[in-house]
Amino acid sequence: MGIKQENEITMKVNCGISELCRILEDKGFTVVDRFTMNDIFMIPNTLKSKIKELTSREILKDAILIRDMENQFKENRNKRITFKKKEFNKSGDILSQESINCDIFNIDEGVNLFQAIHYFKIMNIKERDIVYGKEDFEIAIKDIENGDNLIEVETVSNNDNIDTIEKLKTQIINLQIPVDTSNFFIKKAEIELDKIIKG
Repeated sequence: MGIKQENEITMKVNCGISELCRILEDKGFTVVDRFTMNDIFMIPNTLKSKIKELTSREILKDAILIRDMENQFKENRNKRITFKKKEFNKSGDILSQESINCDIFNIDEGVNLFQAIHYFKIMNIKERDIVYGKEDFEIAIKDIENGDNLIEVETVSNNDNIDTIEKLKTQIINLQIPVDTSNFFIKKAEIELDKIIKG
């Protein structure tokens, strides 16, 4: 089991993925990773009757994530159970987040375990990611199945230029790439869950 401290920004992409890839390559970025993720979100049965009364954020704070991640670069596959703890400010910006991870061998058995302790599957999000890097700065392009195209950038604690959220924002703005900088904290799970609970 592992605990990962992280902070990140996530924005919508205002163009096609192939165009964004070309733009990043023209700016000296190269592909450093490629992977697919299949995320199953499980929530307690006690929330079932309250779903229409709660916000997606209120529901997701109790969610367990069962993730199947296949990495094309490293030719490996990781399966894990994840619980994410996030701290938000009044504006809804993510101040900090922590992931608690436990590796598993079988996704179906993970789902069965949580069903046995009274959780149910509320949604499934699939995505394909391409990660571009230049020095220590990495940008993950996220192609969400039946959803938005996003980019995600994480802080790097040992790099003074990108060790805070504000510095990440500055780096992205200075790059002048076609992304929506009106919201640096897109929450893909909340967007997808809203589609379900609002019908």
